[in-house]
Amino acid sequence: MVTWHRTMPEPPKLVRIPTLKTPADFRNYVATLGLDLPCEDQIVTGAASPLAQPVDAVTINGKRIGNRWAIQPMEGWDGTASGGATDDVRRRWQRFGESSAKLIYGGEAMAVQPDGRANPNQLVIVEQNKKDLAALREILVRAHQERYGTGDDLVIGFQLTHSGRFCKPNDKSRTEPRVAYRHPILDKKFNVTSDAQVFTDGEIERLIECYIAAAKIARDVGADFVDIKHCHGYLLHEFLSAFTRPGKYGGSFENRTRILRDIIAGIRASGNPIDIGVRLSAFDFVPFKPDAALSQPGKLGPGIPEDFSDCLPYRFGFGANQGNPVEYDLTETFQFVELCAQLGVKILNLSAGSPYYNPHIQRPAAYPPSDGYQPPEDPLVGVARQINVVRQVAEFVQALNRSTVEAGPAVSVSTLPRFHASTPILIGSAYSYLQEYLPHVAQYVVRNGWTDMIGLGRMTLAYPNILADAVEKGALEKKLICRTFSDCTTAPRNGLISGCYPLDKYYAAKPESQKLREIKKAACCRHPAGRKTHRLPARRRQHVCREALPLCRFGHERRAKRKRQGTGAVQDAIARSEGSKANEW
Repeated sequence: MVTWHRTMPEPPKLVRIPTLKTPADFRNYVATLGLDLPCEDQIVTGAASPLAQPVDAVTINGKRIGNRWAIQPMEGWDGTASGGATDDVRRRWQRFGESSAKLIYGGEAMAVQPDGRANPNQLVIVEQNKKDLAALREILVRAHQERYGTGDDLVIGFQLTHSGRFCKPNDKSRTEPRVAYRHPILDKKFNVTSDAQVFTDGEIERLIECYIAAAKIARDVGADFVDIKHCHGYLLHEFLSAFTRPGKYGGSFENRTRILRDIIAGIRASGNPIDIGVRLSAFDFVPFKPDAALSQPGKLGPGIPEDFSDCLPYRFGFGANQGNPVEYDLTETFQFVELCAQLGVKILNLSAGSPYYNPHIQRPAAYPPSDGYQPPEDPLVGVARQINVVRQVAEFVQALNRSTVEAGPAVSVSTLPRFHASTPILIGSAYSYLQEYLPHVAQYVVRNGWTDMIGLGRMTLAYPNILADAVEKGALEKKLICRTFSDCTTAPRNGLISGCYPLDKYYAAKPESQKLREIKKAACCRHPAGRKTHRLPARRRQHVCREALPLCRFGHERRAKRKRQGTGAVQDAIARSEGSKANEW
């Protein structure tokens, strides 16, 4: 038996982004990693910025998107028990409106039925919540109009989802998974123990009706489009890899994409003209886990792939190389892009992998969430991987635009009839880890057609105006830049609401912030070195926590530095000490 994880390289010693003082330093470091990740010398401001240009290729609900950045959909943990809005949700949507992003791509993941929620407080897009959803949109639009004078070029979508394998609709600590097929690795992790948890074809047909009904509600309350979520291991993404499922929703590419085709056909047959987007994990890898040999209590080991030697060819991942599923294969990704063009999908929002089973692929970060692992590669490798995959998709889309021929192998190997259709605009993801150099990279890739738009997710929780500051001022507020602490993920993984606890005073002042510190402290104190840390002087305690116990860092270091320097200096102090550490649903 091949022991695949033994071939993984030693985990990298990361160079922190803030220690790279100039764009030249950033480029030089990227070169040492062997990456194709361009970075321009200056942030371009004003109307000349590529990021400030409207999107002319496609209109959404008759609107031209006014600039080149989007707020990604995020899964909230702070709605009501019935899936309605709370003050926390309303504040978040107001900040989306204030962000200056002209595309709100989905706002939040909205479950199309209550038992499809990933947590008991996720928004649910059903009739009883119509009033709340309409109010959220109005809050967002009003905030945008008050700050920028007009909302005529602001486009707002609702993301429609079923959480599938990750369902926790009734209890934050109890999974109630429903799946597309039995998975040889993930079933154990997510408590899939019976074939009864696999959706039947009849249940899928009824679920499709829920999507069609949700799209009508979205249209009724003023959404410009709906996103039909196909990413991150959630249900419809899982169906794309249902190679082993029998029946009309599994096996062939045509069958595995039948749900998308039936949802869109049903929306149109109902007379609903709402525009359509799809957020897609363009590729996937095998699930990863912490390396047990290098793990310690309070400190996760670096990520290694789960043993997949008994699963070859690997027929459990969309866009994965079936012979070596720690590599991607975009053959079917290109087919899916072409299918979206045929179906009239206007926006294709590209991501990768899943935050649940290979988070370094989906959301490159320096610091893992509590249920993750230390990065097995420099996070810039993950950033470049996604940016370059979107570039390949953009090249394929450009080829489709040039093509006027009928089906044939020159453009794709699609098994579906081709016809010339308008191709979707593309949104790229995974930019957060670029930190200070996000605008420098973003304007290059937009200028050169690698993507149409830049999608920003959790980093906007604390700094919604990041690209507005770049375009208007030519500089960022360093104390607000996400350093990928992953508290926004660790909190909900432990049953708390998601927010930026390190950088957003609103969340720092909440009781959940103290609970989060206690969770991290407990993780630290399970490690003998962590127990000793509490008896060390503050300066020494910072060093031990930083080097040996990163999960507890804010449990010790931040409090000690606040006492000496004041809260406002915390971020700069961290940046000086190690190059900083702060954090799509």
